[in-house]
Amino acid sequence: MYEPTLPATRWPPFRHVFFDCDSTLTAVEGIDVLAERAGRGDEVRRLTDAAMNGEMDLEDVYGMRLEQIKPSRADVRALRQVYKDNVVADAAMVISVLQHLGHETYIISGGLEEPVREFGISLGVPADHIRAVGVEYDELIGAWWSHHEGQEAEYLDYGRGALAVSEGKEEIVRELVGSQPGRSVLVGDGTSDLLAGNAVDLFVGFGGVAARPRVVAGAPVFITSNGLAPVLPLAAGPAAYERLEETAYRAVFWEGVQRARDSTTFTDQMLQEKFVAACNTAGI
Repeated sequence: MYEPTLPATRWPPFRHVFFDCDSTLTAVEGIDVLAERAGRGDEVRRLTDAAMNGEMDLEDVYGMRLEQIKPSRADVRALRQVYKDNVVADAAMVISVLQHLGHETYIISGGLEEPVREFGISLGVPADHIRAVGVEYDELIGAWWSHHEGQEAEYLDYGRGALAVSEGKEEIVRELVGSQPGRSVLVGDGTSDLLAGNAVDLFVGFGGVAARPRVVAGAPVFITSNGLAPVLPLAAGPAAYERLEETAYRAVFWEGVQRARDSTTFTDQMLQEKFVAACNTAGI
C-alpha cells in the first residue's frame, strides 16, 4: 500500500494504472445481465453482491452463478454491446489522457474474457494489457455443424485461475508489471480490488456505480463521484496539468482536480494533506 513519506508538496505519478471493469469502467455487472436474461436475476445478484462485498469468496460463487445461468456463446458475446452501451461516461477520455501523459493502462477483471477484452480495446486499452476469465462451451449443443462458430453452444466450464478467486488480482498485477519500473495504482469497486491493494502503491476505491461498505472503509482513497476524472490527478499527479496546455485533455483533467477535492475521501489525513499541497503547488 501507498506510504506517504515524500515531501508534502510532491505527489509522484503512478506509471501503471489498473482498472477493474464491471461497475468501474462500465455501469453493469456482466454476470448479472446474463442472469436477468436467463430469468435468474435475483438469485445471481445476491451471490454477486456477497462476493463483491467480501461476504463470500469469489471462488465459491463463480461457478455457481454460471451453472445457474448456463449462457450460450451468443449470450456472452452480447455482453460486448451491453458494456459499451453502459460505459461510465468519461472512461475512454480518462484512459486517453493517461496514455497521452505516458502511463500504461490495464484492465484486470473477474468478468468473462471475450466481452471484457473487446470492451477494453474499444476504450483504447491494449489487448495484451487486459485480463479476464475464460469460458469453455459445449460445442455439440446447437448447430455445431454450421460455419457460425456454434453461437448456440452452451456454457460448459470456466477457466479456474487467479481472477476467479477473491485474492487473485494481486497475482495478475504482479505478472503484468513484472520488472518494469514505475509506481502502480489500482482503481476498482469490489473487495477483490481492495485485496489487490497489496500489489500496488495506491488503491483507489470507486463508488460511482456501487459504493460497497468494505471498500469505502478500507480504501486509502475513495471516489464518490459518478465519473473517473479524479483518477487523473491522483494517478498522474496534479503537476501534470501544465503538460496538457493547448490540448483537448486539459478540461477533463481540471474537472478531475475539482472532483478529487470535492467528491473524494481519504482515510489517511497525511495522504490527503499531501494531495492538497501538491494541488496548491501546481496552482490548481
